[in-house]
Amino acid sequence: MAKPTGFMEFGRVTPTRRPVTDRVHDWLEVYEDFPNIALRQQAARCMDCGIPFCHQGCPLGNIIPDWNDLVYRDKWHEAIERLHATNNFPEFTGRLCPAPCEAACVLGINSDPVTIKQVELTIIEHAFREGWVKPEPAEVATGKRVAVVGSGPAGLAAAQQLARAGHAVTLFERDDRIGGLLRYGIPDFKMQKEFIDRRLEQMQAEGVEFRTSVNVGVDISAEELLGQFDAVCLTGGSTIARDLEVTGRELTGVYPAMTYLPMQNRRNAGDEIPDEEFISAAGKRVIILGGGDTGADCLGTALRQGATEVLQYELLPRPADSRPDENPWPTWPNIYRVSSAHEEGGVRDYSILTKHLSGENGVLKKLHAVRVEFVQKDGRAAMQEVPGSEFEEDVDLLLLAMGFLGPQRTGLLDQLGVELTERGNVKADEHKMTSVPGVFTAGDMTRGQSLIVWAIAEGRAAAHHIDAFLMGETVLQTPL
Repeated sequence: MAKPTGFMEFGRVTPTRRPVTDRVHDWLEVYEDFPNIALRQQAARCMDCGIPFCHQGCPLGNIIPDWNDLVYRDKWHEAIERLHATNNFPEFTGRLCPAPCEAACVLGINSDPVTIKQVELTIIEHAFREGWVKPEPAEVATGKRVAVVGSGPAGLAAAQQLARAGHAVTLFERDDRIGGLLRYGIPDFKMQKEFIDRRLEQMQAEGVEFRTSVNVGVDISAEELLGQFDAVCLTGGSTIARDLEVTGRELTGVYPAMTYLPMQNRRNAGDEIPDEEFISAAGKRVIILGGGDTGADCLGTALRQGATEVLQYELLPRPADSRPDENPWPTWPNIYRVSSAHEEGGVRDYSILTKHLSGENGVLKKLHAVRVEFVQKDGRAAMQEVPGSEFEEDVDLLLLAMGFLGPQRTGLLDQLGVELTERGNVKADEHKMTSVPGVFTAGDMTRGQSLIVWAIAEGRAAAHHIDAFLMGETVLQTPL
């Protein structure tokens, strides 16, 4: 235990964000550095519970009390070894994970939980500064070849684990850079892309071959893939966005979030995108449909681009400020949250249903909506429109951030003939194998839209089962 009385002596402290007036004019990360002395105090708040529910809250099974104790004792090298034992990419989760571990922290029953996420991030950044994060190539090559299709966090985790087990791993990505949604879906103000690149250097040194701009199922057929590799891991993600099926959807000015967000990331990376093709919020009144993380990403991006006003609409009611009785500890609390983007501007509104869109000369001009309420009907919540609540809003740019429906079926999945679930995801057995022998799957492609920490856990689990499939046994750990 770090410090027996730590949770009584120190209150919860989190990193401060840079002033809004500064950060809305750049694309740098919003958080300021967190002093090590303050971090050690936060680590000291960990009670090393007899039953650490933070383990249950973390899909990776991170050994959180151990590295909290090691940080408090100033044993940073041991801390990164313990952290890397369960998490390939703590620099990603430390920035992007919503921290279900903190929601499950025992201290959080009647106090503020331990600042686990910041401890995790500081450990890995300290390790990089000290030069402790080095390639870990396999000592013996197995002679087996594995293809990983999709380079998001699930694919990266699977590829790194398999390469360290001695397999020749080729990671295919249809985009021009490795990283999946980490690269083109997450704005730079949440994670600068240099943190992806330095990890890719490590993976290349470990033997992973990256092949970008290759659309498997188009540029390489499923038959060719199965013929060239001993096993295949599908980690393409849940990429089909939920669309807005209303009159006026075809008007110019209506775009899915994942059409809008990547363009700014590409420009930040130095790509030249002609102004006539670039979707910008500059000087525009913007409405975002969807109140989740992707909607917040659109909000922060639109404000940085110079939007005159931004409205963010959510179909569901506004969450409560604190846990409702039906959402007890240690479950993930469905509560009202304010992200860094929400601090920067915009107006959030709830229980709004878009009815149709209208425009002039094929260009979007107005959104027509109605307020809704949810009532209990036959034991279930049913949505109904509130009479007389119809309204309209002027809009120049409408961004759709309403979630995702599953993986792309055309191309590779159709060619492989893998079985799908009722929800349209790729079906996998308890060994992460699809209905096609030797073809495995991980991440959002099989789980549905989920968290980055789940993607990494899925990738590690798939690597475990692929190694066992190829070799008859495995030393790779699996969190699932």
